[in-house]
Amino acid sequence: MGLSLSKLAVKFGCDLLGNPETQVTHAATLLSAQKGAISFFSNPSYKEQLISSKASAVVIANAHVDICKTNALISDDPYLTFSKIVALLNPPASMSAGIDKNVSISGDIDISKSAYIGPFCRISGNVKIGRNTYIGPGCIIEGDVEIGDNSKLIANVTLVNKISLGKRAIIHPGAVIGSDGFGNVKTEKGWFKIPQIGGVTIGDDVEIGANTTVDRGSLDNTELENGVRLDNLIQIGHNVSIGEHTAVAASAAIAGSAIIGKRCLIAGQVGIVGHIEICDDVRVNGGSVVTKNILEPGIYSGSFAADKDKVWKKLVGKFRRL
Repeated sequence: MGLSLSKLAVKFGCDLLGNPETQVTHAATLLSAQKGAISFFSNPSYKEQLISSKASAVVIANAHVDICKTNALISDDPYLTFSKIVALLNPPASMSAGIDKNVSISGDIDISKSAYIGPFCRISGNVKIGRNTYIGPGCIIEGDVEIGDNSKLIANVTLVNKISLGKRAIIHPGAVIGSDGFGNVKTEKGWFKIPQIGGVTIGDDVEIGANTTVDRGSLDNTELENGVRLDNLIQIGHNVSIGEHTAVAASAAIAGSAIIGKRCLIAGQVGIVGHIEICDDVRVNGGSVVTKNILEPGIYSGSFAADKDKVWKKLVGKFRRL
C-alpha cells in the first residue's frame, strides 16, 4: 500500500517539491532506491548518490534542494522525518493476546488479559505483567518482577530477582537483567561472595540491546531512567545510575556505582570505572577509558586511532614526552 507525498507532507509538516500525487511504498538508501522508494539526504558526503538516485522521493533540508533531481519533502530534520515515515510504512505486526500452552507459570502471577506470552517461557514468583505487553518465546521471568504496559521482550530475555520495568520498554534477545553484580571480598582463603540483595529499576521508553547485561544492586537498586538507550553487548555493573535519555553504544562497560548524567552519549568500547560521576550532556568518544569524574559538559576522548605499528609507537612516545 502506497502513501502519497501530499499526505506525508501534511502529516509531518514538510514543504513539498514535485508531484504531490507520487506514491511511495517503501524506504531505501539513496544508492539502492528504485521507483516507489523514499530515501533521505543529510550528509554532504553522499551528494553524488543523491544526484544519481532513482528514489521516487527524498526527505531533504532546504539548503540542499538545489542538487535534488527528484521529488522532495523538505524538512528541518530530514533523518528524524524519514525515520517517522519508515515507521509509518512498516507498522508493527498485530499482537493476539493469550498465553501459549507451553508456558510454565507458578507463584503469585498477575498477567493482563491483553498481554501475550509466547512458547517456552517460564514465569514464577511475584510477577505482574501489564497491558498489551509482549513476552516472546523462551523468556525467563522470576522473582519480584513488574513489567509496564506496552512493553516488548522479543525473545530469550531473562528478568530475575527484583525488577521494575517501565512502560513501552523494548528488550532484545539474550538480554539479562537482574543477575548478581561482581561483588567479592578477598580473604586469605580465597574470595568471599558479597550477597547481592538489591534490584533494578528501569523507567519508561527504555530500549536494551541484544546480549546486554544489567546487574542488580548490591544493596540499593541499579537504575536506568526514562528514555535510556543501551546497544548490544554492554555491561552495566551493580548500583550504576544512568540518567534520562542517555545512550550507550555497543561493547561499552560501566563498572559498579558509577553515576552517568542525563542526555549523555557513550560511544562504543568505552570503559567507565566504578564510583565516579559523569555530569549531564557529556559525550565520550569510542575506545576511551574514563577513570575520574567528569563535571563539565562537553566532548571527551582518550584513545589513539589505529595506525601502522611503528607510526603508532612514535606517536605514543611523543605524547608521553610532552
